[in-house]
Amino acid sequence: MAALRPAGDFDRSYEQDMAVIRRPWQWAALATGLLVVLTTPLWGNAYLVSTANRIFYTIIAVQGLNILTGYTGQISLGQAAFMLVGGYASALATIHLGLPFPLAILVAGLSAGVVGLIFGLPSLRVKGFYLAMATLAAQFIIPWLSRHIFPAYLGGSAGRIAVPVPVILGVTFSEVNQYFYLSLAVLIATTVLVLNISRSRLGRALVSIRDNDLAAELLGVNLFQYKLRAFFIASFLAGVAGALRAHSQRGIGTEFGYGLQESIILLGMLVIGGLGNNLGPFLGVTTVILLEDLAGLTGQTMASLFPAQAPRFLTSFRPIFFGLVLMLFLIFEPRGLAHRWQLLKAAWRLRPFAR
Repeated sequence: MAALRPAGDFDRSYEQDMAVIRRPWQWAALATGLLVVLTTPLWGNAYLVSTANRIFYTIIAVQGLNILTGYTGQISLGQAAFMLVGGYASALATIHLGLPFPLAILVAGLSAGVVGLIFGLPSLRVKGFYLAMATLAAQFIIPWLSRHIFPAYLGGSAGRIAVPVPVILGVTFSEVNQYFYLSLAVLIATTVLVLNISRSRLGRALVSIRDNDLAAELLGVNLFQYKLRAFFIASFLAGVAGALRAHSQRGIGTEFGYGLQESIILLGMLVIGGLGNNLGPFLGVTTVILLEDLAGLTGQTMASLFPAQAPRFLTSFRPIFFGLVLMLFLIFEPRGLAHRWQLLKAAWRLRPFAR
């Protein structure tokens, strides 16, 4: 949907045409929003800060999935496995190589990106459902390898290893109120990166592959090269998110929930937020995480009201609730919350003739 501007809002230079933030009040709104977020640990409770921290690093993983699925049209069911690779790479880099936390984050992203390239190789020959099955292999192979090879380094059958507390310039980020700022800083950096990718030649080539790969190839787009780039970027961001999650949870391993269900939830977050829209990961992740917490509270309430069915409510209510929400979004809002937000903005700008 093309951007709808109020009367009199036009561009006088190329810089204005490329600007993301166009109006003075938008800069003021951005500054106010950042101020509220930066001061959250000062006025927010423990639940709010920890939930915001979880939302931040999950958005990074979904941003990578948006590049691969939303912009390139390549379905992936292995994003959680690439997060596991990033978590292990960061943990091993800090424990055995003594790398500082910023370098460990970079190593985590590069390691996951290389692994993503390997599982992205079938994208030249297969697409759609078959590509989803190929990426599903990563979701089974990587956790199996983490449990059965190099047990002294990867934890073996125990399924986890301890991850050290991040230290930057002598400052120890041991509390969630401190770690909050690490996740936020990385999220801002990845958001700028993804925004620039989507507006570059690479982003346009990825969109052309999604819309019509045959026409894109006839126009000179190297399908295999650009698909592998999309897989690398998606896996890189998943590795960065996995490293942040590992250091936040002080541990990494399969017991922390990097299975197929996690990958499906990440894909569901993207669908709910909006495929191919930079705002989609923010809206989708925030909505799903808050709905999951609401589902947990609702399940506990139902368990207290019906003690005979308490085990079923405590274990089954959350996935049933998530599946129902995802189904309703696919039926009534298939283009996601980001598209609905665009429609609301357009209606506001056309007022009082919104209809």
